[in-house]
Amino acid sequence: MQQHLYFLGIGGTLMGSLALLAKDLGHTVSGSDAKIYPPMSDLLANADITVHEGFEASQLEPAPDLVIVGNANLPRGSEAIEYVLNKGLRYTSGAQWLGETVLQDRWVIAVAGTHGKTTTASMVAWILDYAGLSPGFLIGGAPANFAASARLGEMPFFVVEADEYDTSYFDRRSKFVHYRPRTLVLNNLEYDHADIFADLAAIQAQFHLLMRTIPAEGLVIAPSASDAINEVLQQGCWTDVTRVGQRDGKRSHAQDNAERWSFASDKSASDGFTVLLNDEPLGNIQWSLLGEHNKTNALNAIAAARHAGVQPQTAIEALCEFRGVKRRMEVIYEADNLVVYDDFAHHPTAIRTTLQGLRAQFSQDEIIAIIEPRTHTMSLGALRNELIHCCAAADRVIWFRGERIKWDLHEIAEACVIPAKIVDNVDKLIKQLVAEKPQPNARRQHWVIMSNGDFGGIYQQLTAALADDAN
Repeated sequence: MQQHLYFLGIGGTLMGSLALLAKDLGHTVSGSDAKIYPPMSDLLANADITVHEGFEASQLEPAPDLVIVGNANLPRGSEAIEYVLNKGLRYTSGAQWLGETVLQDRWVIAVAGTHGKTTTASMVAWILDYAGLSPGFLIGGAPANFAASARLGEMPFFVVEADEYDTSYFDRRSKFVHYRPRTLVLNNLEYDHADIFADLAAIQAQFHLLMRTIPAEGLVIAPSASDAINEVLQQGCWTDVTRVGQRDGKRSHAQDNAERWSFASDKSASDGFTVLLNDEPLGNIQWSLLGEHNKTNALNAIAAARHAGVQPQTAIEALCEFRGVKRRMEVIYEADNLVVYDDFAHHPTAIRTTLQGLRAQFSQDEIIAIIEPRTHTMSLGALRNELIHCCAAADRVIWFRGERIKWDLHEIAEACVIPAKIVDNVDKLIKQLVAEKPQPNARRQHWVIMSNGDFGGIYQQLTAALADDAN
């Protein structure tokens, strides 16, 4: 039955993608958010979904059949939430709606972990699509191999990026407990989301709730050397486990007998590597993605696709044609001896591995990291010690102090292991960068702009300013 669904927080990666799925199901869809920016704003506009800015009660008139509530800027006391409750409107969370409406009766392949969820989920979806399985998927970003971040696909497979952030103001469990996957990828696990988790143990408790939903006939794909994830598995695991990566010498005998995926770097090509299963080579991947972390993401994706019935050789062929994800080291400007990247960079570890990957590829070039530590965790200063060291692979760093930052960035700049400066105005930053861009015969530069938000519109403004300066 067609309904009018209203999404509160529609600009978020999960909620926006859910809105796209609801549209595909034939529902009338609209929604609102405090601010919406690309790529999600473009995807919603292309789907002809009505979007309002702000959370005003009048936007919920006439009353929709169901309000789907996100978890961003929507606590008790907010105008829209109070209106929903006072009027007795039907409501649910985005994650619960997904689990009950879309994922029911599907073979769910979920990708969880602190880092690499979007890229790995995109890889899995692309491998299954390449193999002719036409999966459904919901990805917290814009995969370049697909026209949208979400689609219903055909039965039975559905790939979902499984986020550990809490579900909504009325459901403090992690979103992923609603997904009930048959195949689960655990990329990695670190402390994050300091606004809702007191410590790593609190996050591990949520991951173990997820573990309790995996059927015995399913599969868990986990790293060989992660104490944090092994502690989760040791709390109870009723499912076969496949390991990814080299053993670190501290694992149990049971793990030593597990199926294990690893890679061997291709010394003749910095962007190539060989996929190994139990140390036996299966084939080579050649692609443009940077960094060891993306090779591990690829192994996770190949292992997940194999559980769904795709032969590793087919998965390897597919990944040779994988084009990445928007805002994951996406080149947004290139001319002469300057390359500018847009990178999501939500955590110090992500910053470090991204810059290390770029340094490995371009060892002689100059790398400048331009970082807005905008996530809840970084803006609260919970990982400030890690921020001091995460930029070591760059030549210098510019820290941007946006309105969300609750602490003094100067202490990071002073202690940073590379030359660092603080900027708090986007217009001044753009003028400074354009004025200092490399001359024609100078050393090649890579500017990596890192933020999980719109960074004050720097991406469009900077590329336009560089183009104007070149004319």
